[in-house]
Amino acid sequence: MGTLGFAAVVASLPAHGVGSRQDLPLPFTAVLIGAAVALLVSFVALGALWPEPRLRADAGRPLPSPVARTLSSPVFRGVLVTLSLLLTAWTLVALIFGKDDANNPVPYVVYVWLWVGLAALSLVFGPVWAWLNPVRRLHLGVARLARLDPDASMTTRSPGYWPAALGLFAFTWLELIAPDRTTLFVLRVAIGTFVLIDLLGALVFGRGWFTRCDPFEVWSRLYGSLSPLYRRSDGKWVLRTPLHGANAVAVDKGLLATTSVMLGSTAYDGFSSEPRWYTFVQSSDLPSELLMTTGLLGMCLVVALSLHLAAAVSARLADIPVRGLAAQFAPSLLPIAAGYVVAHYWSLLTFEGQNTLIRLSDPLGIGANWLGTGGLTANHALLQPTLVAVVQVVAIVTGHVLGVVLAHERAVTLFQRRVAVIGQVPLLALMVGYTCGGLLLLFSS
Repeated sequence: MGTLGFAAVVASLPAHGVGSRQDLPLPFTAVLIGAAVALLVSFVALGALWPEPRLRADAGRPLPSPVARTLSSPVFRGVLVTLSLLLTAWTLVALIFGKDDANNPVPYVVYVWLWVGLAALSLVFGPVWAWLNPVRRLHLGVARLARLDPDASMTTRSPGYWPAALGLFAFTWLELIAPDRTTLFVLRVAIGTFVLIDLLGALVFGRGWFTRCDPFEVWSRLYGSLSPLYRRSDGKWVLRTPLHGANAVAVDKGLLATTSVMLGSTAYDGFSSEPRWYTFVQSSDLPSELLMTTGLLGMCLVVALSLHLAAAVSARLADIPVRGLAAQFAPSLLPIAAGYVVAHYWSLLTFEGQNTLIRLSDPLGIGANWLGTGGLTANHALLQPTLVAVVQVVAIVTGHVLGVVLAHERAVTLFQRRVAVIGQVPLLALMVGYTCGGLLLLFSS
């Protein structure tokens, strides 16, 4: 696609910050102090008012009957699945037969709608990719043709979340670092490889593969745990707080790695725009892809190791074993990661999300307007600098406050009451560090 293609267009947007610290509607130092104070006040209030576990998995206010019936309707789900398959087929047409230029919609569908848009939809409506995932339908079709039980597994061993962690890291590397990542050749190879691995995984481990191992479904499920919408085990649709869902996330091997990639990759995306890092990469004698890959991996490791260290100190203070404790607190990273996603990608989604729909009207690049959207222009109303700055600050601070609350809930569940509060101090210090680091990344890039 060339240097004037998709990457250049996206790079011109304020996707990872609002330009400079001076763009903030409040002085930057005041924002940092206010964010830290908000976390400290939350911690003190929780210690005094939240002495015991409160987040029950079955909590929630039932939705109105008409809304609940619609969400449970096979017709409604059938419509969603049909739309997903139609969009998949439409995108494949552009991928296989479309022109390899800046107007091809495939990079936009993959990097904007699938990556950022799926996270946004999941935060609002829950784990929607479990319904929309076209590879699930492909696996079901292959299993039926081969007369196999789609739930059958060839092994009793589970890989946990590790395939999802590796898949999310690979996709982030593709999005941020891979050379020629917007060209159709690279996207064909990447998409074909992913579908093949995902399908083979489901054939080996059964349909349960998608729940814990499919990177995009795990991405959707973990962010979807923060959604106010939830269908309980008794089939009733309810509204609940984001805390209830994240606290109920199943802890399994690889969960800490997965949440660390979710948070660390977004943090690296902001860090990669920092002038000193960018200058260092461009001026170094080492290959830029090697340096950027090291930076991405390093940022993910920093998240994982810092949480492990904080959990180890907490375990020492609470006089409990440290083994597995960091994984128990991994769900508290989910609202923080969600805050980073909203803050970093607000501009990208609100602007390039519209351009994706516009470009989809001409998948072959022949000047067609098959969807009737080709003549539209993207609206800039949601890209006003002050609005973007407010959204970013609110997203970062809210995510960290929710993370503190979740960490507190986990602490009062795992620790004895007499040491629950003191045991959280290292985790609070970590949350303050994450908050200040996140704001610095946003407004220094």
